[in-house]
Amino acid sequence: MNRINKKLQENSNDKLLSIYFTAGYPNLNDTATIIQDLEKNGVGMIEIGLPFSDPLADGPTIQASSTQALKNGMTTEVLFDQLKDIRKTVRIPLVIMGYFNPILQYGVEAFCEKCAEVGIDGLIIPDLPVDVYNDQYKTLFEKYGIINVFLITPQTRDERIRFIDSISNGFIYMVSSASVTGSSSGFGNEQTDYFKRIANMNLKNPPIIGFGISDHKTFNQATQYAKGAIIGSAFIKHLTNQGIGKTSDFIQRILNP
Repeated sequence: MNRINKKLQENSNDKLLSIYFTAGYPNLNDTATIIQDLEKNGVGMIEIGLPFSDPLADGPTIQASSTQALKNGMTTEVLFDQLKDIRKTVRIPLVIMGYFNPILQYGVEAFCEKCAEVGIDGLIIPDLPVDVYNDQYKTLFEKYGIINVFLITPQTRDERIRFIDSISNGFIYMVSSASVTGSSSGFGNEQTDYFKRIANMNLKNPPIIGFGISDHKTFNQATQYAKGAIIGSAFIKHLTNQGIGKTSDFIQRILNP
């Protein structure tokens, strides 16, 4: 069974904290250390950002980290090399979040095969259309045991959400608002109504909420209606300001303030 599915079935009442960071940031060779420290401090799943020069869904904080990571020398090949021994020390699910162009350049099957080889459990590709995935790549992903995670927003129609749910096999990335990452400081009634609407749909794949989650308060707000929550920009800011040595401080402020 894929590690994502195992994690989602464990302790069904526990709320999952997933952390996003950009591979190769702050420094090129920080990737494995950050992953190991996040697991040690109670994070349930990790999203590893593969930096790209045109990250459409990312806000300024993650864009800046991607720019720096690229300047540091991060590439797809470098990332896979950094991850080649990661399963000797890390057990939690690892997901690569990236854009389709670098994956296409690498070769979609070669990319999936390499992910399986190093122990990546899933991919999040914001600019890969659901229909294109279903028609052209679903069988390939399944061949290598890679879960593809789709994003929904408050504007996604129920019919579309049902279709995404029907072809998914993991979790659904529930974007809290129709904006880029790092752009919110809390959740209002409109977002809460959206969270409730999705919860009431009783999807077979549990939703995990991302975008706009930065502290204990917003983590609790999100996980009241979802299996878990994803924090990205706030952790990148922490790495920018504190470096990689104080991961425990950040995670404890989220889970046990």
